Amino acid sequence: MESAETRVSQRRSPLDLIMNQIRRKRTAADRKPLGRFLSRDRTGIPEDGEAEGREERGPNSGVAVAAESERDIGWGGVCVFLQRFGKKSDSRSLSLAHCDLTATDLLELATLLQFLPQLEEVDISWNDLIGGCLRALTSHLQHVGGIRKLRLCSCRLDTDDVTALGEALGCVLLLEILDLSWNSGIGGGALQGLLGKLPPPLRELHLVACQLTAADAAVLGGMVSSLPRLCVLDVSCNPQLTQEVDDAAGGFRALASSLCRAASLATLRLQACGLTADSLDALGGSLRCLPALRELDLSCNKSLAGGLNHLTLHLAHLTHLESLDLHLCCLKHTDLEALIQVLPSLTALAELDVSSNKEAGGVVHPLVSALPLAQMRRLPLNSCSLNQESFTALALAVPYLCSVDVSWCKVVGGRLALLLDALQPTVILELRLSSCELTTDDLRRLAAVCRRGCLSSLRRLDLSYNGSVGDEGWTALWAAGGLGALEEADLSLRPSSGAPCSAWLPALLGALPRLPALTRLALQRWTAGSRDRKQLDHCLRKRSVLLEWDPPSTDGAAAPFNQATNRESPEESRPEE
Repeated sequence: MESAETRVSQRRSPLDLIMNQIRRKRTAADRKPLGRFLSRDRTGIPEDGEAEGREERGPNSGVAVAAESERDIGWGGVCVFLQRFGKKSDSRSLSLAHCDLTATDLLELATLLQFLPQLEEVDISWNDLIGGCLRALTSHLQHVGGIRKLRLCSCRLDTDDVTALGEALGCVLLLEILDLSWNSGIGGGALQGLLGKLPPPLRELHLVACQLTAADAAVLGGMVSSLPRLCVLDVSCNPQLTQEVDDAAGGFRALASSLCRAASLATLRLQACGLTADSLDALGGSLRCLPALRELDLSCNKSLAGGLNHLTLHLAHLTHLESLDLHLCCLKHTDLEALIQVLPSLTALAELDVSSNKEAGGVVHPLVSALPLAQMRRLPLNSCSLNQESFTALALAVPYLCSVDVSWCKVVGGRLALLLDALQPTVILELRLSSCELTTDDLRRLAAVCRRGCLSSLRRLDLSYNGSVGDEGWTALWAAGGLGALEEADLSLRPSSGAPCSAWLPALLGALPRLPALTRLALQRWTAGSRDRKQLDHCLRKRSVLLEWDPPSTDGAAAPFNQATNRESPEESRPEE
């Protein structure tokens, strides 16, 4: 009698036999990924056909498998390291900003770089405990030679760190963006460690608030001369940059002269660099060599007052200039007249900022007349001492502007309708009316404009420091609707004031479903009952909306405290200059 096993084998179909042959020929490599997760004993007996598979793969297959295994283990280490800081793993981008990294963490990170061969972006900014230890990281940069963006802002870098970075940059020849901002130790000579070390493909160099001196400016000039592809140079907030000394080797003039060899430069930021009329004279001579320049920021340089004509003579060469920032420069009437004369030559200009210059309020009409209005997008005139005539002249430009900012201009109060009637629904994205002494009627008119859909594209609305508006005005605004694209709204009161919002808070709560894009709401110094506060907080918390509202005090008044940022409120009055 035939055995049961024999009878079963005889009943197998030809397809069973073929599949059996295929199974026997599967190599161990085919099964290994699944086995690695399911098997508890990786050193046990090989699966069927594994020995045969080894013979087929040849003598070098073991090395390849070992290398793959090592990479897997290394990548696991990277994932574990990043999870410690609440970061997600990305083989191309490494972001550890604001993580309180220590020297030990930096050393561990350095040993993991070999497992990130595809890395293109590294950001370890705002970790001030790693200052003086950067060499631990830079000594391993040869493993990530494909880095294109490197950010080391506010890390308390010192001279040794900068030197170590300079020595390692030879391994990252594809670097395009280098940001060393907010490292005060770079100024005073440390910058020399980067001279001749920056890779030629570099397109952006950021050295904001590094306490650069005039001597550093000369070194920076040598660096710029060797970067033919440089597009962005930002050395803002270095007030000593233009203070010439005997050993400065030309200082700022050397830097300005080097710009002649930076024909690709598109953005030049010199905010708060202590620029003077002489500085503008040195800078002006290089502008004719910068045909690609699109953004020029000279703001917060109060010492250039009365000397802007040294620059305006050369601005006409910047035919592609799109943005010119001169806010808070104490510009005089003669400066503004010189600027107005050159504006017709700047045919590509889309943004002009002369805000926080009191004298600008008296030249708005000729200023607007000289601008290429059809392409203008921003013309902030906040803190410009606007009068009724200049406010009326501004209305001519409003239909073309994406952003309208007339904050800290008292003339707006009671005349807001003139501005609102000129707004274009599909154009306006930002409206700032802080501290304008708005009235209840102004808010009613604003509500009527919203109701007509004229602000349907508005994203940011600033109505802060307008305590003279009555409850009826705030109620009308939130009941009107028509703000479906609004992302940020600020209704805060002045730091020393406070008022109850219970009368109009129900209108705000009713409007929230019609504000799907809202991400931030500021109600500082407004007070409300416990029930109302909880209801608003609950509604916004469900949508992850940032609510800036002072915590209630025991006496019912608003405390001068910012719940969102844990900072004291700003001073009550804001200086115009």
